[in-house]
Amino acid sequence: MFARTLLRRRRAATVAAGVAASAFGLSSLAAADSAPPASKLAKKESGLGVSFEVNVSPSQLEVVEPRIPDDGLSPTEWRALRLESVTPLSHNTAVYRFAFEDETASSGMRVASCLLTKAAIGSEKADGSRANVIRPYTPISRPDAKGHVDLAVKTYPDGKMSQHIASLKVGDTLEIKGPVVKLPYKLNEHAKLGMIAGGTGIAPMLQVIDEILAGESAFGKDNTKVSLIFANVSEQDILLKEEVDRRAAANPSQLEVFYLVDKASSPDWSGGVGYVTKQMLAERMPPPGSSGRVFVCGPPPMVVCGAKGTKEDPKAQGELSGMLKELGYAKEEVFKF
Repeated sequence: MFARTLLRRRRAATVAAGVAASAFGLSSLAAADSAPPASKLAKKESGLGVSFEVNVSPSQLEVVEPRIPDDGLSPTEWRALRLESVTPLSHNTAVYRFAFEDETASSGMRVASCLLTKAAIGSEKADGSRANVIRPYTPISRPDAKGHVDLAVKTYPDGKMSQHIASLKVGDTLEIKGPVVKLPYKLNEHAKLGMIAGGTGIAPMLQVIDEILAGESAFGKDNTKVSLIFANVSEQDILLKEEVDRRAAANPSQLEVFYLVDKASSPDWSGGVGYVTKQMLAERMPPPGSSGRVFVCGPPPMVVCGAKGTKEDPKAQGELSGMLKELGYAKEEVFKF
């Protein structure tokens, strides 16, 4: 926990008081012998969004330094978070809600970020213990959600961590650390964002979409437009479709969604059938050389933009290839999650 001891500084209510008050934006302070008997409390918001309290009394100026709220996560230490609930999304995917020790704490995530999960489920070591397996996951809960963090996890036959998480019972714990910032999102940085997601690759896209739709600052609303291609094997494999549809319906001028499945099983299916094509990308992604950018996450990257990582650094973006390169996009215009 990042608990901090509350510190107090006291100064004489003469010259020192005037200097301190000036620093907090107070217009003036009465001298000690002419100030009213009651204390006055002034608040000033810092750039970090926390309030400094300044108590002005006849004999002293009391500055209460801010207490930084405890975050439910830590980027430097592993925390054992308790599994609070499991909500199935499909035959092999569910949302796992992990509770923070402090129910008022939030994740402290910055968009776009991921978390690291750890469990001793690897190969057996000489001493009989198991090696740790560490895997990243992108939360689908908002950064300001209180008391918990939600992970959408798809269970793969050969996925050690996904199978481990799927085996957890409510009340069990999982070691989690983070956040790890992947790409700091900036309000109105791009006029349009193109998104190509496959399977659980929707998680970082939703994180960015939610930030855009909720985005507002002193400079105004976030007007970034988003065009999402969401590819899956079948209709039943489309994760969080209701959530995506709800956002699109509420924000038709900002969010367009095109669903694509390998094979459609329902005659009522209104989305695309087949695989991502260059024509599809040209029609729905911001054009190369514009003020837009394209995000990719999930199974499509190999043919869409090339694999992420290099021999030296598996976390690096790697060279741009595939259909996006063929369409004329520059490496800087594409980001691989």
